Amino acid sequence: MRFEFTKEQEEIKRAAREFAEKEFTSEKGREYDEKYEFPWEYYRKAGQLGFIGAGFAEKYGGQGLGCIEACIVSEEFNRVDSTLASCLSGVGFAGLIQKFGTEEQKQKYIPRICKGEIACAMALTEPGHGSDAGMVGLDTKAVKEGDNWKINGVKTFITCGDIAEFTIVCCQTDPNASPPHRGVTQLLVEKGTPGLEVSSLKPKMGFRGAPQAEMSFSDVIVPQSSLLGQENRGFHQIMAYFDFSRTPIAAGAVGIAQGAFERALKYSTEREQFFQPVHRFQFTQWKIANMAMEIEAARLLTYKTAWLIDHKPDDLKLITKFASMAKAYAAKTGIEVTDKALQILAGYGYVDSDIERFYRDARILDIIEGTGEIQRYIVARETYREMNLPLP
Repeated sequence: MRFEFTKEQEEIKRAAREFAEKEFTSEKGREYDEKYEFPWEYYRKAGQLGFIGAGFAEKYGGQGLGCIEACIVSEEFNRVDSTLASCLSGVGFAGLIQKFGTEEQKQKYIPRICKGEIACAMALTEPGHGSDAGMVGLDTKAVKEGDNWKINGVKTFITCGDIAEFTIVCCQTDPNASPPHRGVTQLLVEKGTPGLEVSSLKPKMGFRGAPQAEMSFSDVIVPQSSLLGQENRGFHQIMAYFDFSRTPIAAGAVGIAQGAFERALKYSTEREQFFQPVHRFQFTQWKIANMAMEIEAARLLTYKTAWLIDHKPDDLKLITKFASMAKAYAAKTGIEVTDKALQILAGYGYVDSDIERFYRDARILDIIEGTGEIQRYIVARETYREMNLPLP
């Protein structure tokens, strides 16, 4: 058992850290946070250097790398600046196209994603349905009309929905399916399609570099060639991809925690109270110790999950369990560590600092791509399944 990266992975880690430390600045992070603006300049630069297309096949302009490498980039970017690291959100769920798309769809979209030219989104959540979408069905409907699909409905909280060149829209195409998730289909809808209206959602607490949008579909017509994967298999496709996508999110949470930890550690040696640096107080040392332990535990769980995805891709149930464990634990760690870091910096952390942005940005990671509650349900379900016990 070797707890170390390969030489190639170490080089990716070095390159990602070097890029982030050179390009990301606190001033720019605060600027994009205040403007609620997607960091296109960094998205394009990261694309040119291969960071955006790390997980895509080389034939489409990617690097052909695995989940471990995607996690390394996510951790290193978020460690330096969580707001500017949101440039990684522009990739959206383009991996669904690589996994389930036609060759024409792959050639059309993936190379431009890899270059950082366009962003994409995936629309699942609705005003009345979030994590329960697979159990109760979707209100957004798509019906066949000849060689086309007609879409009607509303999606909300869609990351990058207002800047996406195209969106993977999850629609109920079989209203009689039982359970309802067996009747969900994914369709590609391009920006500017007649009947599609998109509005930005703000103000919001954090994660402001990755805009959220509400998307309204009123008799939106798309051709049959817009079908992604198989008809009525859309929900299964999403769940299969979540196991991969949740893991770099966990790595991002580890990166946010690490960045906040390093700032708090340094500050604790500089700030004096009662005629001595605060790091000499035991209550500060305990905070630092707990932060260090929580980060290391979250990192090990995250990279074990990434290793399983890369080396045991057929062990789907194990991967599902570990992806949910990593996402839930790392997100909790990101929140708790930034909270402790803010306490160490006190007023200086609360006012006009990187820590207050990290604190706000970390909070969303326990919500997006399945809440912490849903992740824990999945972990419990798979644990009962492993022991051949009745499922909850």
